[in-house]
Amino acid sequence: MTASSKFGPQPPHLSAPVFTRRNGNPPHDQVDTRVLRRGQWFHEDVHVFKRHAAFVRDLVAAGGRAGVGSHGQLQGLGYHWELWAMASADMPPMDALRTATIFGAEAIGLDQDLGSIEPGKLADLVILDANPLDDIHNTNTIHEVMLNGRLHDGDTLDEVWPAAAPLPDMWWWNTEPIGVPGNGQVR
Repeated sequence: MTASSKFGPQPPHLSAPVFTRRNGNPPHDQVDTRVLRRGQWFHEDVHVFKRHAAFVRDLVAAGGRAGVGSHGQLQGLGYHWELWAMASADMPPMDALRTATIFGAEAIGLDQDLGSIEPGKLADLVILDANPLDDIHNTNTIHEVMLNGRLHDGDTLDEVWPAAAPLPDMWWWNTEPIGVPGNGQVR
């Protein structure tokens, strides 16, 4: 029987039977739907990263292609997390790096210009302080970034070469409203 209110029937999760010790333990299908996916906690049975990582490892080992994408998580760092998650099932680090570079370029048809370091290709690259072949987590030890032929410091993004220059202020750094009444800037 479904409970209802003046607003109509209540959703099943609000009208499920109440289980007590007197009438026995609740069935798993009743408990699992309420506790297995709460917030950011995942029960081991529904956590897919281990299975996904093993699948990607086996796919690449068999000659298949996979790619890395951070899907809107924390920009910059999310890409590292996705790469590390894919490599978590003992994928060889070189294969993991290939999923993050050349395989993605091939997938979008830009492998003639991007995805590997070769003469004639665009030289956008990241220079690391530690070798990701030793530990894939070293991908976040960014020392310098080469972008459009300009070398930038990895911490500040100040230009280092061809001419030293501080990173210009970005438009989103200004947290104060500009040109509106009430902030002392408009009279």
